[in-house]
Amino acid sequence: MSTPTAPHALTALEQAAAVRAGDLAPEELVRHHLARAEAFDESFGAFVTRTPEAALSAAAALRERSDAERASPLSGVPTAVKDLTDTAGVATTYGSKAFVAHVPTADAHSVSRLRAAGTISIGKTNTPEFGCCCYTDNDVKGPARNPWDPALSAGGSSGGSAVAVALGLVPVAHASDGGGSIRIPASACGLFGIKPSRGRVSSGPAGAEVTGLAVQGPLARSVRDAAALLDALAGPEPGDPHWAPPLPEGETFLGHADRSPGRLRIGRYASPAAEGVTVDPECVAAWEHASALLESLGHDVEDIPTPFGPEIGDHFVSAWGVQSLGYAVEPDREALLRPVTRAWREYGRTVSGERFAAAVTGMQRASRRAVRATAAYDVVLTPTLATVPRPVEYFDESGDPLVNLHRQSAFSAFTSPYNMTGQPAVNVPLYWTAGDVPIGVQLVGRPADEATLIALSAQLEEALPWRDRYARLLSASAPAALAG
Repeated sequence: MSTPTAPHALTALEQAAAVRAGDLAPEELVRHHLARAEAFDESFGAFVTRTPEAALSAAAALRERSDAERASPLSGVPTAVKDLTDTAGVATTYGSKAFVAHVPTADAHSVSRLRAAGTISIGKTNTPEFGCCCYTDNDVKGPARNPWDPALSAGGSSGGSAVAVALGLVPVAHASDGGGSIRIPASACGLFGIKPSRGRVSSGPAGAEVTGLAVQGPLARSVRDAAALLDALAGPEPGDPHWAPPLPEGETFLGHADRSPGRLRIGRYASPAAEGVTVDPECVAAWEHASALLESLGHDVEDIPTPFGPEIGDHFVSAWGVQSLGYAVEPDREALLRPVTRAWREYGRTVSGERFAAAVTGMQRASRRAVRATAAYDVVLTPTLATVPRPVEYFDESGDPLVNLHRQSAFSAFTSPYNMTGQPAVNVPLYWTAGDVPIGVQLVGRPADEATLIALSAQLEEALPWRDRYARLLSASAPAALAG
C-alpha cells in the first residue's frame, strides 16, 4: 500500500499494513512518532517518561523475528503504556514523586502481551497519582491537557494515553479503568475506548485485585484499532482471580468489528444514581443524538429506570479509599503525596474491616440487581459524563480536598457503577459541541459481551464517521498550529 498521508494520521492497522508491505520500516515509524511526541509533549503532558532508545532497539529487533511472529495485525505499531503499569527497566512512577526512582524488574502481563504482539512502546503515559482521580495531574509531570482545547483537562486517569492518541503521538495506547479512567478521557478527548469485562485482561503479576474494580484496555481513534489492541491484551494468566470466558475458537474482537450487530434492544437512561448530580444539557444532547442514530439504524431504543440506587456511592467510596492504600509508601515519603491522594489514603485507614466487607458485599448485591434489571437488553446507553470537560484549574488541589472530590463525582457518576458490575463498556465519540469539544456516550454490554459492543460501535462509526474530526489535530506540526 502507499502512504499518501503522514504516518501518524494513519490508523494503527494501516500503519501495520504499511510495515508489512514494506512502505514503512518499523524504525521509520518509531522515529516519526518520537519526533511528534517531542514536539507536542511539553505543551500537552502526554508522557511521564519517553523511551526512544528502547523503542528504536525494539523496532530494529522486529526485523529478526520470523514471519509468523510478525503476523500480528499490530506488528511494528508504536504504542505507549500507562504509568500505573509496570514495565521492566523503565521508570514507572505511578504518577507520584514518592516513586520517581522506581524501576520495575519485570513486566506486567499486559506489557508482555503488547511486546509479543509486536507493538513498540515509546514511553509511559501521564496519570494522576496512583490513578486516584478522574483528571490527570501530578507533581512529576503536571497536567494532561485536552488536545481540542488545552485550557481544559484531558480527563483521567488515563489522560496521558488519551492525549497521545488524539494528537497522533501514537495510534493506540494502553490504559486502565477503575471508575471510568478509560471512558472519561475518551469522552473528553474524542476517542473510542473500551473498558473490558472483569478478567478479560490480566492485571498480574502485581496488579491490585482487592476490589476487582480496575481493568486494563485500549484507547484508539477507531473501533477496529481498539478491537485489535484488545485482542493483543486479552487472555487470563495462571493465578488470576477473575477470568472472562474466551471468544469461541477462531473468533477475534477485530473480526467482530467487521460484523453486523443485528437488530438490538437498547435500554437507555440519563439520570445517574449519585444524588445531587445535575447532567449538563450538552451531555443530554449527545445522549439524545446517539439514541436517534441508533433508532435510524434499526435498533429498538427504550427508556429504562436507572438500575442502581444512591447507596452505591457510599460503597464505592469506601472501597476506593481502601484501594488507594494498595501502594506501599514509606512513612517518611508520605509527605511527597498530593493532597487528594493523602485524603483518600487517610479516609481508607478509617474504614474498618467490617465496613470494607460491607462495602464489597453491597457493591456485589447492587451489581446483581442491576444486571438482572437490564438483562432483557443487549446494550444500555447512558451519557459517559454528567459534565462537559472542565478547565485544568477546576481540579486544583490547594484547597479543601472534599471540594475537589465532590467536583470529581459528576465525572464518574455514569461510569463507576459498571466497574462494580464488571460489565464491558465503551465510550463512543459521536458528538461535538459548537465549540468543537467532544462529548461521548457510553454503551454497556451484557457480562463478558465485548463482541456486541464492538460490532455496534463499528456500525455507528460507519454511519457517522468521526475520523475527519481529527484533521485539525493530526495536521498540526507544532502545538501553536492548534491555536484557534
